[in-house]
Amino acid sequence: MRDETSAGRVTLAQVASQAGVSLSTVSKVLNGRPDVSAPTRVKVEELLDNHGYRRSTPTAPEAPLIEVVFHELDSTWSMALIRGVQNVAKETGVSVVLTETGTRHSPGADWVEGVLRRRPLGVVLVFSTLPDDLKKKLWSRAIPFVIIDPAGDPEPDVPSVGSANWAGGLAATRHLIELGHRRIAVITGPEDMLCSLARLDGFRSAMGMAGLTPDPALTRFGDFHVRSGHAHALDLLGAPAGTRPTAIFAGSDLQALGVLEAARVLGLRIPEDLSVVGYDDIPPAQWSSPALTTVHQPLVEMAEEAARMLLRLRRSDRTDRPGSPPQPSGADQADTRIEFGTRLVVRDSTAPPPGA
Repeated sequence: MRDETSAGRVTLAQVASQAGVSLSTVSKVLNGRPDVSAPTRVKVEELLDNHGYRRSTPTAPEAPLIEVVFHELDSTWSMALIRGVQNVAKETGVSVVLTETGTRHSPGADWVEGVLRRRPLGVVLVFSTLPDDLKKKLWSRAIPFVIIDPAGDPEPDVPSVGSANWAGGLAATRHLIELGHRRIAVITGPEDMLCSLARLDGFRSAMGMAGLTPDPALTRFGDFHVRSGHAHALDLLGAPAGTRPTAIFAGSDLQALGVLEAARVLGLRIPEDLSVVGYDDIPPAQWSSPALTTVHQPLVEMAEEAARMLLRLRRSDRTDRPGSPPQPSGADQADTRIEFGTRLVVRDSTAPPPGA
C-alpha cells in the first residue's frame, strides 16, 4: 500500500519509522482498531495527515446506517429530531443508531473512536460544532457529518441545518406587545448558546421597535428544561402585583410548561392574570392547560433535511486531501448551510393584560 503527498511519495514503513512504531501498529490505526494507545494513535494520524495520506478505499465495510448524536435524549424535542432522521432513513433503506455523549457543545472525546469502528454512512450531530481533531478524523475516513440546530456559529466548512431564532423571538414578543403587554419577562436558554441569545435579541428588537425598554431584572437565563422555567417564574411572579410581569416569553415549550405550573402554584390564572408564549411547538404544547401559544420550529423537517444533506455528501466526489472537508459538487455545495423559517402559533395562553 502506498500514499500520495503534494511533494512526492512516502511509504507506510517510513511513517512507522518516523512514529517509532511497527508497521502493524500503523495498519491498526488505519483500520480503526481499538488496541492502540491514544497518544500513539494521535502521533500516527498526524504523520499520515502531514504526508497527505489518502485512503483510496475504505479500510472497513460501511454500515448501512446513520448515527444521530445528542448530549441528552430525555426530551420531546429530541424525539422530534429522531423522527425526522428516521423518516429519511426509512425512505432510503438505511437504519438509525442513537448515541448520547458529551456536553451541549461537543461530543465526548472517546466517541470518535467508536464511530470510526462503526463506519456509518454519516453522522447527524446535535451540537454547536466539532473540535478540529474530531473533524479531521471523520474526514480522513470519509465519514460526512451535519450539525443540526447549531447552538453556536458553525465554521464555514461545517454543514448545518438551523432555524430563524431571531425572527421567532421577534414574533413572540410582538404578539404580546400587540395585546397590550408592556412589562414582559423573558426566560431564555443558556447564555453561551447562540440560539438562546438570538431569541433574546429578537425579544429586545421587538421591544425597541415598540419604544419599550426591557427591564434587565426581567431577563433570565435557564437551560431550556421545565425545572428552570418553573424556578425563574416563581421568582419573577413572586413580586408584588404592580411590579411583576404581565407576560412571559419562554425560550422553549418545556420552560413554558414550567411557567404554567409556577403560575398555578401561585394562584395566577392563564391568560387572565399572566400571558405565556413558548418556543418549539412540541406536541405537548397543544395539550397543556390552557393550550400554549408558541413559536413553531419545524424540528422534524430540520432533521429530515439534515439527513438528506448527509446522504448528498455521502454521494459526493471525495478527492480532497486527508484532514480536509469533503466538497459537494454542483448545486449541492450551496445547500450545506440551511435555515428554516419559524412562525407564531396562537392558542389560549395569551390575552390582553389585566385591566386592559
